[in-house]
Amino acid sequence: MMLYPPVADLVSKVGSRYALINLVAKRARSISAEAESTGEPLTKKPVSAAIDEVYTGKLTVNNGEKED
Repeated sequence: MMLYPPVADLVSKVGSRYALINLVAKRARSISAEAESTGEPLTKKPVSAAIDEVYTGKLTVNNGEKED
């Protein structure tokens, strides 16, 4: 089974698997909390949305901290 986007591409954008997992998990929780507080239904899963943000370059790591 092929995953999209490839994990190797995501890791190269962030630096390490650990940083990738942390970044995606924090952003997914944030997306979920925002949707819950506004009552807005999500069109895609929070983890998928966070991964897409990393892949497109919208979400990056800067000295261990995330940027939006």
